[in-house]
Amino acid sequence: MKKFSKQKTTVIVVLLLILVFLGLGMYWFINRNQAQEKADDKRNEQVSTKKVKSLNRSHVLIVYFSRSGQNYPGVNLKRGNTARIADEIKKVTGAQIFEIKPRVAYPKSYDKTVSQAEREQKNKARPKIEGELPKVSKYDTIFLGYPIWWDDIPMIVRTFMDQVDLDNKTIIPFSTNASSGWGKSLNTIHNVFPKAKLKKGFEIKGENAASAKAKVDSWLHDLGY
Repeated sequence: MKKFSKQKTTVIVVLLLILVFLGLGMYWFINRNQAQEKADDKRNEQVSTKKVKSLNRSHVLIVYFSRSGQNYPGVNLKRGNTARIADEIKKVTGAQIFEIKPRVAYPKSYDKTVSQAEREQKNKARPKIEGELPKVSKYDTIFLGYPIWWDDIPMIVRTFMDQVDLDNKTIIPFSTNASSGWGKSLNTIHNVFPKAKLKKGFEIKGENAASAKAKVDSWLHDLGY
């Protein structure tokens, strides 16, 4: 009887050990599968995000006006301040780009350009643009860049705005200025395109544009680029 009881105890212990090992094995198997599933989900999410960004970037257009030559404060620029910001946006986003060029160039003299810009604003002029405008219907998002002239958007940019329809599109403004910030420019964009979605823009003093790479990149990163 004692021998039978001892054998019974041994069997029970062996069975318990088998159950413990089976339980540990199942626990390891389940956790390994869950970890693999999480890794797969994360990888798929990253691939999906890259595809979405790639798709979105093909529908992004950068439009800007910039002036080189004599500029504030007493510098001679080979590349305009706003153009420098546009260059960095293109580098990061890979978007298409269009420069607004006046058919008749602005004076090389900074002071003469300032006077001409004032006259154009007072007369509500619409200077003619050189070349054919881009077909904005192909794009969902427009980066719109300009310097601030007399507290507002230059009239050459207003020519562009009058000739395209950006309502129901996303507009992301960027600008350079002497010290006036955005001026009235954001209100101007809203008034011309009241149905457009205006996203957070980027503005900076022109004299700081050459060293603005990190700030531009941070702003674009916040926008998802």
